[in-house]
Amino acid sequence: MELLRLLVLAVLALEQGVAGPTETVGNSSEGLLEFSLGKFRYFKLNKPFPEEAVLRDISSNATFLIFQIHSQYQNTTVSFSKTLLPSTSGTGTDKGLVFILRPEQSMCTWYLEAVDAEPVQSMAVPLSYSERDPVPGGCNLEFDLDIDPNIYLEYNFFEISIKFAPANLGYARGTDPPPCDVGMSQDSRWRLRYDVYQYFLPENDLTEQVLLKHLQRMVEVPQVKARAIKVVTLTANDKTSIYFSSLPVQGVIYNVIVWDPLLNTSAAYVPVHTYACSFKAMEGDCSSLGRVSTKVFFTVFALLGLFICFFGHRFWKTELFFIGFIFMGFFFYILITRLTPIKYDVRLILTAIAGSVGGIFLVATWWRFGILMLCMLCVGLVLGFLISSVIFFTLLGNVKVFRDDVVFWITFSCIAIIIPLVFMGCLRILNILTCGIIGSYSVVLAVDSYLYTSLSYITLNVLKRALNTDFHRAFTNVPFQTTELYL
Repeated sequence: MELLRLLVLAVLALEQGVAGPTETVGNSSEGLLEFSLGKFRYFKLNKPFPEEAVLRDISSNATFLIFQIHSQYQNTTVSFSKTLLPSTSGTGTDKGLVFILRPEQSMCTWYLEAVDAEPVQSMAVPLSYSERDPVPGGCNLEFDLDIDPNIYLEYNFFEISIKFAPANLGYARGTDPPPCDVGMSQDSRWRLRYDVYQYFLPENDLTEQVLLKHLQRMVEVPQVKARAIKVVTLTANDKTSIYFSSLPVQGVIYNVIVWDPLLNTSAAYVPVHTYACSFKAMEGDCSSLGRVSTKVFFTVFALLGLFICFFGHRFWKTELFFIGFIFMGFFFYILITRLTPIKYDVRLILTAIAGSVGGIFLVATWWRFGILMLCMLCVGLVLGFLISSVIFFTLLGNVKVFRDDVVFWITFSCIAIIIPLVFMGCLRILNILTCGIIGSYSVVLAVDSYLYTSLSYITLNVLKRALNTDFHRAFTNVPFQTTELYL
């Protein structure tokens, strides 16, 4: 019997070693999920069978907990009770609850439920914080939860917006929380700072496993600081809303670290993710990158651009048609988009027609009048436009002064105009550079319609700013990964 007992203990120890110290797998049929602090657990939720999550043996040093659950695109609900109320539950793909611990309390319970009929692969983790740590969402006045550690995300074609509730100072178990809006001294929550972080998932990877794996790097404060990019720091006087350029199909995770500079302590909100596209859409979902009309337009455009890249300097009239097409097509698309409600596919067809007219007009102007300087000015302006776009594609584009549209467009135009003026004494070099650079970039745009690449946003960010009056407030960071290295 003693030998059998030792054998059973050995098998159990081996199973625990295989499961690993940070990740465990749960079965939804068990009805009860046991959690450990700081350890992630994978499980499936089914709508008819809500789960009860239990955390035991909580340290007396902990004063509050944040329990969070994540899924890729199907909503889940986490609640303090079996009865779902707006003030005690949260529903979404990235949701969490703050649990303020009572004196002597060593166990907590939450209830988890799937919203959709289909099973939802989920990942959850409870985290603990001490009385010196700030409480994320502790001064919430906008959202339903009394204490709301969640980040609320919305997106459209142009931008992504994230909002969160202000935090409060930490406090001991059994004591009242510090008042939120009494005075603005350094002894109140007004001394807190908020660091907003952005983390890019691997390009062209929409798998659930990759998302949940990378979300683990955005949950705790040390890993967020080590892995993610800090975009901006907000004070308690700033609005708790930030805007980013929308990157359809590119996975992005956002999180906010609230920091108490007096005590040098910090806490993390619940991270939120987006692909800026829908997994459930009947048409144009995340798995189908780009419309057919976009693919056709930019494929034909790239074929012409590839020819210009290698032979444009020798075929002068073909190059002029290409330059005229870009010139007229770009401004016509902005005009027709801002002034009419025409559908995208029709706009693209009209843009192709208008661009062709512009190309023919420039060729005809050269054929009829033969004014070289006028034609080379158009060539130089197109190159100047791309160079100016590249400059603002860097970190310079996020400098605060350029959030003013007047400053941005004046600076952008000056850079674009300087390029042809600089090269007016050596038109041959200007022409060769324009053919090579503009022609090769047209191939990048075509690749983007089939396979995501951040390089397309060199010009797309400028187009977005011209089309949307609110785009000036968006941070335009993009990932630079494998695809960009190849291009």
